[in-house]
Amino acid sequence: MEEQLNELKEMMKNEHKTRIIAITSGKGGVGKSNFAVNMAIAYAQLGKKVILIDGDLGMANVNVLLNIVPQYNLMHVINKKKSMKEIIMDTEFGIKFIAGANGFSKIANLSVEELEYFAKQFSSLGNADIIIIDTGAGIANNVLQFVAAADEVYVLTTPEPTAITDAYGIIKIITTEIVDRTVNLKLVVNRVHSVEEGKRISERIINIVGQFLNYKVEYLGCVFEDPIVQASVIRQKPFMVVNPTSKPAVCLKHIVGKIEKTEPEYSEGVASFLKKFLGKRKSY
Repeated sequence: MEEQLNELKEMMKNEHKTRIIAITSGKGGVGKSNFAVNMAIAYAQLGKKVILIDGDLGMANVNVLLNIVPQYNLMHVINKKKSMKEIIMDTEFGIKFIAGANGFSKIANLSVEELEYFAKQFSSLGNADIIIIDTGAGIANNVLQFVAAADEVYVLTTPEPTAITDAYGIIKIITTEIVDRTVNLKLVVNRVHSVEEGKRISERIINIVGQFLNYKVEYLGCVFEDPIVQASVIRQKPFMVVNPTSKPAVCLKHIVGKIEKTEPEYSEGVASFLKKFLGKRKSY
């Protein structure tokens, strides 16, 4: 392990500064994967080289939203049958995509050896400007592994009371389990009916997190509820493409614009991600 970490330090010297974002949630059904897909496309529309990874290693569904039937997925990488380069797919939306492994319960919680091999495959992704990882919902081992290594972590919630409770729950787990560094957490409220509703929900969560966890979470923005979202899911064509002037699309553009105005707090490229990923040997 020490030899591997030293190799990664050498890689970091000339590493392209890739911004690595993990998108997570406390529960399913809040629109996390749809948000990840459309954020990736919003970045691509700015001229960025974007790789979207379906990191939900048990119930992968990003390929459905993109209307893609992958020949290879992360399971082939885990089994060392394919490299990460071999499973990357181009899409018609200007982003590259790496498929998750739907239905393979074996990799819902990866072993140490599998995690090491999987992490090292990231070294081939160093030319990307943005890597967006759509993690699984909840607290599986691999979810926290991605979260611990990413530059920024966006927690998605909705105004529903259960979603708010679960958002607080996942933030609590992240802030208490990942103790070796401060995680750059940001909050997004999905499916709001007004900007005021988004601010109200975010302030509620931020205040509770500050009071009980003594942790500061930044509010990144909100995405409006709109029939175009469901219609785009049915058509298997992201709303950023179906209707780029719709309210949800404008919200995504605003969020991406806000992100681009800030430098990633911890980013030192893919090698840095690997170093944190491999170095995180704590058993969750």
